Amino acid sequence: MKKTFDIHVKEFKPLISPTEMKQVLPLTDAAAHTVVSGRKEVADILTGKEDRLLIIAGPCSIHDPEAALEYAHKLMALRREVADKINLIMRVYFEKPRTTVGWKGLINDPFLDASYNVNAGLETARKLLIDINDTGLPTATEILDPITPQYIAGLLAWVAVGARTTESQTHREMASGLSMPVGFKNSTDGRITAAVNAIQAAGSPQHFLGIDPDGRSSVVSTTGNPFCHLVLRGGATPNYDPVSVGRARTILREQHLPDRLIIDCSHDNSGQKFTGQAFVFKSALDQRLEGNSGIMGLMLESNLFEGRQNCPGDGCALKYGVSITDECISWETTEQLIRCAYSQL
Repeated sequence: MKKTFDIHVKEFKPLISPTEMKQVLPLTDAAAHTVVSGRKEVADILTGKEDRLLIIAGPCSIHDPEAALEYAHKLMALRREVADKINLIMRVYFEKPRTTVGWKGLINDPFLDASYNVNAGLETARKLLIDINDTGLPTATEILDPITPQYIAGLLAWVAVGARTTESQTHREMASGLSMPVGFKNSTDGRITAAVNAIQAAGSPQHFLGIDPDGRSSVVSTTGNPFCHLVLRGGATPNYDPVSVGRARTILREQHLPDRLIIDCSHDNSGQKFTGQAFVFKSALDQRLEGNSGIMGLMLESNLFEGRQNCPGDGCALKYGVSITDECISWETTEQLIRCAYSQL
């Protein structure tokens, strides 16, 4: 009999179960406290119970845990200084969507050599999240793979669903079961319709296929996530301006959804250039200072050093603290922007 399945599959590699991973790298009491308090702080900002500005800052993607931890210590020190007016959370992204092909992030290829050791990637990601949360700094990431949350979601205070996956039914269903606030980004063309639909879907109970903590295929039933919201990241044109923000808030209200949103200062809002992020940040901040309470947060792609570099396939040849995906602003620029915001709020 001719084979009719897995014709284009090269091999299957067993994956450690989430339960086994958590036994190897258990959640510490300090990290658990950071996660729980971090989630509550974001939810309170979203619902208007507190009026601090949420800022999510960090590398476009993590490829070097050592550099990421150095960045985390700097951000945590700044978080303490500005805590009465600003809630700082670190962007700790491990999965990268690709338009065609390319490096898909630390979980998928942790050694940057096309060895695709996903078990090692998951372990590295979980350990880094524990280490960062242990300092008291909450973390945020984008979830691309619906299996990943069972390994790392317990360490996250905020999650994004990206522009390419906001329309995905799988990601809307996944978000409905996540334990933290979830921001849906507008589509790559700039329209917010898909994100608005996603917020509604993720806020409702869902039933879908996934894995349980032991890694078994399961039917997952959820209650719905009440803390989903919109992230404006630009598209064919930027959408951080007052007219775009006002239009988005009106649409959200018409659909009886929270009209508080986050503005992503990078991606298409900055023309995908790190030099544009400061302008977007200051413009959005000015809107908030002028009374636009709908702007509850800002996102920055930031690293120890500015710009980006190509990855030659040899981690040792990389410049320390420089992004290998999107362009990032430097730590110095990040600190200046946040201190500027703090002085004006």
